[in-house]
Amino acid sequence: MGRGVPASPLAGRKPPLRALLGTIVFVLLVPGSVIALGPFLLTRWYLAPPLGGASWTRWLGVVLFFAGLPVFVNFLVRFVWEGHGTPAPVAPTRRLVVGGAFRYVRNPGYLGVLAMLFGQGLFFASPAVLLYASGVGIAFHVFVLLYEEPTLRRQFGAAYVAYCREVPRWIPRLRPRRR
Repeated sequence: MGRGVPASPLAGRKPPLRALLGTIVFVLLVPGSVIALGPFLLTRWYLAPPLGGASWTRWLGVVLFFAGLPVFVNFLVRFVWEGHGTPAPVAPTRRLVVGGAFRYVRNPGYLGVLAMLFGQGLFFASPAVLLYASGVGIAFHVFVLLYEEPTLRRQFGAAYVAYCREVPRWIPRLRPRRR
């Protein structure tokens, strides 16, 4: 690192092995099912004619999918290295995760998944996948409101409440939250 450049908040911290392995298992079971199995069962990866005859919708789908993928991967890496836990409620993070994409929006993992789902719906020109993605989005919102946010308030107290005041739930900020 050059002089005056702060070290990465993830530098020098080795995550617990259980966090890494737990996250891998969780991703294969839950997001893997939602992102891959759900759209496959609805489309069998059949490429229908573009929605409304507009080929740009297929390209928009590709862009959405590949825009959501790094956001989702960053979310996973942050949970393991910064939070020392997993996205699974049965093995949550030990530390409040507020770095990376979490500086812009409180739920980047969910947004990454939704971008990938809507991207697939557009790419495969599948109204069923678009409807499925909408349902998943509603389920995410309900889960966040009824379980996730109350749990995080109990676990992290004032730090989480302050974080919520500074960072929006779903619509990303244009400027990152200051540390």
